[in-house]
Amino acid sequence: MLTHAAPRPAFAPHLATRDAEDAGHAIVIGAGLGGLASAMRLGAKGWRVTVIDRLDMPGGRGSSITQGGHRFDLGPTIVTVPQGLRDLWAACGRDFATDVDLRPLDPFYEIRWPDGSHFTARQDTDAMRAEVARLSPADTKGYEKFLKDSEARYWFGFEDLGRRSMHRFTDLLKVLPTFVRMRADRSVYAHAARRVKDERLRMALSFHPLFIGGDPFHVTSMYILVSHLEKEFGVHYAMGGVAAIAAAMARVVEGQGGQFRMNAEVDEILVKDGRAQGVRLVGGTVLRAGLVVSNADAGHTYTRLLRNLPRKRWTDAKLARKRWSMGLFVWYFGTRGTAGMWKDAGHHTILNGPRYKGLVRDIFIKGRLSGDMSLYVHRPSVTDPSVAPAGDDTFYALSPVPHLGFKHPVDWRAEAEPYRQKVLAVLEKQLLPGLSSRITSSLVFTPEDFRDRYLSPYGSGFSIEPRILQSAWFRPHNVSEEAKGLYLVGAGTHPGAGLPGVIASAEVLGTLVPDAPFHDVAALPLAAE
Repeated sequence: MLTHAAPRPAFAPHLATRDAEDAGHAIVIGAGLGGLASAMRLGAKGWRVTVIDRLDMPGGRGSSITQGGHRFDLGPTIVTVPQGLRDLWAACGRDFATDVDLRPLDPFYEIRWPDGSHFTARQDTDAMRAEVARLSPADTKGYEKFLKDSEARYWFGFEDLGRRSMHRFTDLLKVLPTFVRMRADRSVYAHAARRVKDERLRMALSFHPLFIGGDPFHVTSMYILVSHLEKEFGVHYAMGGVAAIAAAMARVVEGQGGQFRMNAEVDEILVKDGRAQGVRLVGGTVLRAGLVVSNADAGHTYTRLLRNLPRKRWTDAKLARKRWSMGLFVWYFGTRGTAGMWKDAGHHTILNGPRYKGLVRDIFIKGRLSGDMSLYVHRPSVTDPSVAPAGDDTFYALSPVPHLGFKHPVDWRAEAEPYRQKVLAVLEKQLLPGLSSRITSSLVFTPEDFRDRYLSPYGSGFSIEPRILQSAWFRPHNVSEEAKGLYLVGAGTHPGAGLPGVIASAEVLGTLVPDAPFHDVAALPLAAE
């Protein structure tokens, strides 16, 4: 259980003045996974940390809601690169495996097409080769080349760029030749299409950017690294859901002496003489600090929390010109007496609609709610019985939809229930026959809920879309140009969205922020330095 009066680290009593105490105090805005990881990194460096969040539990989009005996994971469900979490725990002198029960999944997921064909993704390379050969024998050699391409981009894009700050323009100049050599200008889909001919395999090798809010037909081919990432580290599920990881992170923060202020919203980041001085909460309470870390969406951070600060780079106009990730329609539902039913519906299933490119174009380019859909279906109860009453099941079905920033946004007050009915019809036809008569609990999130609950600009599911000119140096930096002592983490900043990305953003933060306490806040770095 979160406490609000945790003991301070040992250094605090030795600070001579209130100003010195403020200098050793760090505020983290947002208890999402990036914010929690940042609080852990700061606590390990001796900072006295206060985490502020408007929700009633830690986790942000990785939190959960319990309804009718069903626990619904609201956001991320797939854990990849668990080594990032192990490294985070180790930096705090803790063992991740002691705090979190992580289970490897085999298979990872199954992809299905309307013609009845399917593709089962596994970690074993021979099993994957066999799947490719079963669908399209002529594409086996091309698939081997794709795996090599994926590994090369993993080492460069994830292990190199993704684990260091990219806030200096010289950082970009140094990596440009590699970007050119690896054809980063080519899209994920275009790269897959060069290696395999079967359209089903092209989809199976190119859809991964949708997991982080990107259009596969426009996102840089650097993101084919996900295929190697899955193969190298596997796909896992945390018992208790991602919310269990968030709760474990909060316990580490409290063990370091950090505090949580839940049900509290930051209204403004206070800046004086070019330095972040703390925050003002909704209601007027002021909290002072030597540094501020924002895990709020980068767009919200700059346009709302720094609304009274003249900004040099991240102006309202510039952010309005950015391309944002798609919205999400998520239907969470529980079923009674189905634990032994639907045996071919595993933990993760992807149901494809009749169109791939056309549907993606409707979502990202036209901003139109299509009549057809593709669904990601999560059934955690096949792995974790605690998510549902005995003998029952817990599900969520996720459909990518347009965000709210188009000229004629979807009116979800009118469309939510008709769209849910369409989702139900697809599920009954393709995966869960007889579903209607088994539903006992139901909850729907639309882009409007993402906007209102998470303060996500345009209700986008994953912040700024990871196109090539919105990645690395072009993305909001981890160390802000706008105020000294202000840092950004999470999906909207470098290296990007997804569980590995937001955890890595806190790792980057750890390389930028020096140890506490600070008696001179002028020692905190600026991006320009």
